[in-house]
Amino acid sequence: MFYKSTRNSALAVDSATAISQGISADGGLFVPSEIPSITMDEIRHLSTMRYADRAAYIFAKYLTDFTEAEIHHCTDSAYNTKAFETDAIAEISHLFDGTYMLELWHGPTCAFKDMALQVLPYFLTTAVKKKALNKKIVILVATSGDTGKAALDGFKDVPGTEILVFYPEEGVSPMQKRQMRTQEGGNVGVCAIKGNFDDCQNGVKAIFTDPEVKQQLDQAGLMFSSANSINWGRLLPQIVYYISAYATLAADGEINFGDLINVVVPTGNFGNILAAYYAKKMGLPIKKLICASNINKVLTDFINTGVYNRNREFFATCSPSMDILISSNLERLLYLLTGEDDAQIREWFGALAKEGTYTVTDAVKQALQADFCAGFCDDADTKKTIHEIYEKYSYTCDTHTAVAVKVYKEYKEKTGDTTKTLIASTASPYKFSASVLEALEGAPSALDEYAMIDALAERSKLEIPAALAQLKNKSERFTDSIARTDMKDYVLRQLGL
Repeated sequence: MFYKSTRNSALAVDSATAISQGISADGGLFVPSEIPSITMDEIRHLSTMRYADRAAYIFAKYLTDFTEAEIHHCTDSAYNTKAFETDAIAEISHLFDGTYMLELWHGPTCAFKDMALQVLPYFLTTAVKKKALNKKIVILVATSGDTGKAALDGFKDVPGTEILVFYPEEGVSPMQKRQMRTQEGGNVGVCAIKGNFDDCQNGVKAIFTDPEVKQQLDQAGLMFSSANSINWGRLLPQIVYYISAYATLAADGEINFGDLINVVVPTGNFGNILAAYYAKKMGLPIKKLICASNINKVLTDFINTGVYNRNREFFATCSPSMDILISSNLERLLYLLTGEDDAQIREWFGALAKEGTYTVTDAVKQALQADFCAGFCDDADTKKTIHEIYEKYSYTCDTHTAVAVKVYKEYKEKTGDTTKTLIASTASPYKFSASVLEALEGAPSALDEYAMIDALAERSKLEIPAALAQLKNKSERFTDSIARTDMKDYVLRQLGL
């Protein structure tokens, strides 16, 4: 299996190169040269396996330059009860008739990013050894909240790596900020950016593709890689949990092998729902992919109109991990929908960078709407949904998951589609305790962050994750705050260049 760049179809690199580089030198994203298939017999076989073995089976289809032993080393090291609070790794809760919550937040940082970022360090270190690069890997991360902590935790004290994380100063929850600023490890760094997530992401991409910076790194025996979902090694593990969830639902008799399901995903950067699309293209019986946005509804508007326009007001919401106006992984999808037309991708994403907008062709719009539909939810409806779910089903969900539930309910009412549906639940409610508690109590709380967690535990009867409970006694190590324009100099200083 070789990997192309979305901006250069002639490129052909192996998976070890794609993972170690993170992003193509031309600024494009790596995509597999073909999408491997998975049959229903294979899914039936997967249903008898533990999660780590399911992951290894699927990874082997994409990482053909990795040996079986290397892949199992990665999966066995990542997916175990040392890292996750449950043997299942991802839990499935039956919310209401024919609707299931895929709980992806039982890992060490209580967010779905753990599902990929626990295995990515093993992918990356294995890839570097295979390519005999003999360089220290510098991982740059832009985060809207959850990726940062999950990446820091995954790469903490991993030999031969250093990780620098940038987050929007006022664009993450207090708990997310606390998780990052108290991070332990001798190879980690965290810095706030005065701006939003798109400022962080654009800054990181600019540093990645800066020839002067790359030359300085090369001379110092360093190289960049990424832990964001622009790295194929981040996206691939996300494909696994959709296939795994289907296998579990069928094995438990909730669906029959071969039945169609819908998948609902709250998303901002489009990676999580793109992974579900790849699973569908492999052969997973998915009927509709339902993209749920908060009031920063650039994806909803795009899917409904074919016009992508980031030139709009940016809102800071109670679902901050989705406060994004530039959805990087959409480039991978459009590359596939255009028949791998790299020239078209260069044109559209060049226009996005310069003018902030582009419009896809009618053919691409039609192909997009064949698989996807979209809706959005504002903060008021997000909190109302949290309250309603708790009152009706005694289930407490976080703000991002509530967006997905609200959008799905509207989809079901509009279409009458009763297909059984899997909703990606992306974070523990304790990561957003202020908003969740406000939703349950009907008014903002005057308690501090940790008192709110205790109050939410009393109200919800959910056990407080140990990783969050321990934060109260940790001191903050990282308090830097800089402008986006200073990111390049900051990175070079941190690396001693």
